[in-house]
Amino acid sequence: MSVLHDLIAERGVLLIDGAMGTELFSRGLESGGAPELWNVEHPDRVTAVHTDYVNAGSDIILTNSFGGTGFRLKLHQADDRVIELNEAAARVARAAADASDRRVLVAGSMGPTGELLEPMGSMTPDTCASAFAEQAKGLDAGGADVLWIETMSHLDEIAAAVEGARSVSNLPICATLSYDTAGRTMMGVTGEQAVIRLAELGVDAVGANCGNNLSDTEAALHEMRAANPDILLVSKANAGMPEWVGAELHYSGSPEIMAAHAIRQRDAGIQIIGACCGSSPAHLAMMRKVLDGEIDVPDVDFEAAVKRSAIVPRERRGPRGRDRPAGASY
Repeated sequence: MSVLHDLIAERGVLLIDGAMGTELFSRGLESGGAPELWNVEHPDRVTAVHTDYVNAGSDIILTNSFGGTGFRLKLHQADDRVIELNEAAARVARAAADASDRRVLVAGSMGPTGELLEPMGSMTPDTCASAFAEQAKGLDAGGADVLWIETMSHLDEIAAAVEGARSVSNLPICATLSYDTAGRTMMGVTGEQAVIRLAELGVDAVGANCGNNLSDTEAALHEMRAANPDILLVSKANAGMPEWVGAELHYSGSPEIMAAHAIRQRDAGIQIIGACCGSSPAHLAMMRKVLDGEIDVPDVDFEAAVKRSAIVPRERRGPRGRDRPAGASY
């Protein structure tokens, strides 16, 4: 039994936080900048984001370390600072969690390396595991309660991440994948395949985050629950569908839509529920109130959150390609 099981036994359903990147942008992070550097350059601003999510009712907050492997930090000439930046990420989240009058868990966010494993790419399982081991070491040292492998598309990369993390830490491990179209990840993994493989690896919770739209995320989780009725499941979907409106990126999922989504997920047997790209503390606050029964479930047009109008691509810029790393909580 992990700290997640203990808290679920106490509270029933746990609420995770929402997007980090957009909150940092509103506080001055520049396009193409490395959010992880802010853990040491502007720790007060990062802690403020975490505090907003704690005040909104989140039971779990994810560290600002999604791109914290050496592979990703190398794009910002910071691959020699992996342990430092990840330890700082956990430490600033820990400060916000510990300031609360209730127990809030700190989950160490570990996003994909951005590389492909052999034979499709040049990354070996050993180098992949080593990269995640280095990141996990920093997150553990900074005070994380859980290691949170997220936005994955390849089961072998998750397996390497789990191996690396366990080589340096005894913290519980959660793993979530990003589902696009036809109920599969970019690498073709189904919900059933994911839950079977990850249960064999002994992770503490499995789930879906980010993704193409709310429907695909919900469908993947339904498939996971059907394949394994006992494992803890995590839902952390984007706030609807993204589209560019002029120079700004907007998401179709309002707080009301995400609150209704949270109830659907809870009723489907999902025990850990939050939001990903496009969400804000306002989304999480309404999700909290609806889950707690403080307000009625909003009557919303769910189709508005799963259909996309024409997207006008933006130019590629910055060391991460677009303004944000795909799949991060932005």
